[in-house]
Amino acid sequence: MAGPIAGLKVLDLSRFIAGPYCAMMLADMGAEVIKIETSKSGDPGRSHPPAVDGESLYHQVYNRNKSGLFLNLRSDSGKNALRELIIKADILVENFRPGTLENMGFSWPELQRLNPRLILASITGFGTEGPLKDRPCFDVIAQAMSGLMSITGEADGPPMRGGTFMTDYTSGMYAVIGILAALNVRNATGRGQQVNVSLIDSAMSLLMTAIPEHLKLGRTMTRHGNRDRYGAPSSAYKTADGDWVFIAAGNSLVFPRLVTAMEQPGLLRDTRFNTMENRLAYFDDLEPLVAAWFVKQGTAKVLDVLTRADVPCARVNTIDQMLNNEDLELERRLVTVDHPRLGKVPMQGVTIHLSETPLQVLRPAPEIGEHSRQVLQDWLGWSDKDCDSLAQPELGVSA
Repeated sequence: MAGPIAGLKVLDLSRFIAGPYCAMMLADMGAEVIKIETSKSGDPGRSHPPAVDGESLYHQVYNRNKSGLFLNLRSDSGKNALRELIIKADILVENFRPGTLENMGFSWPELQRLNPRLILASITGFGTEGPLKDRPCFDVIAQAMSGLMSITGEADGPPMRGGTFMTDYTSGMYAVIGILAALNVRNATGRGQQVNVSLIDSAMSLLMTAIPEHLKLGRTMTRHGNRDRYGAPSSAYKTADGDWVFIAAGNSLVFPRLVTAMEQPGLLRDTRFNTMENRLAYFDDLEPLVAAWFVKQGTAKVLDVLTRADVPCARVNTIDQMLNNEDLELERRLVTVDHPRLGKVPMQGVTIHLSETPLQVLRPAPEIGEHSRQVLQDWLGWSDKDCDSLAQPELGVSA
């Protein structure tokens, strides 16, 4: 079954996470995505741990469903091949530093000249203008500079990075949203446009109310650990089994259910806890009372009692516990990709579910230049002789 954007042609010149993740989502949606690698070692993500038999799982996760093409863009023949591919493409994804494409001879005016329908998605660290545009940037740098890191962690601890590459993922998703919006405009006008996304903008978009809170109320958002900023109790509590269970019981609808489950109705009559505002003000009084109940109960009992009381709750799973949780129906949420050397590689599945044109994961990340000949012949109608002119024998790759 064809995906929702089947028929679209995408050139992926990106590296690391944000760009490859963006292109991967387009591939999952059915687009034909060509991952173009330009060096002997390929995308730097290929050498990123963890690895199995020398093959990076990091690379496998972000580059599934793509075809592989090697082009030496330091050569005129490689650049000419890219020009021909751009003429045929719908979308070009890149995350070079600003100015890199221009220096290669592929400025936006030149891309428009080659293909007025092309949509160029550029993911940068700090945008394409301003004093920071040429500085290198990774996910954690954006987390730090945006203030996101300063509001993460325990109140009396140091600032802390997120447990995943949140600004990379967010930037990749924002880029996909921008591409889909640009495609909609192109359907009406026939012209493509630029989509620019930066890690710093993505990080700042995750700051909740921190910016207006500071500028309008004069308050600087700080670290709260696991505590919810605006409702209590909403945190993680340790059980008698040594597990942690997270509850979200801060609002006035759920708190009464919690005290009923705890068999402590007196908490509702206590003026320190009878409103959401009071519970926040007296959180330090409420916290030990809730924690004392949890630590006397086994994990299974806590989850059973709270679930029956309709209190949002979950054990804070380790990854192995998550993968053994039958309630998550992982057969619907994970996919297994067949790799020629690694065998079956399990990974996260698709996150967008469409009833008529479902997203699919059909093949593993490509080897460097694995599909070069096929791409050049299918897209450009090249002959075997034409393809051979781009062969790179030192890579062990046939064009």
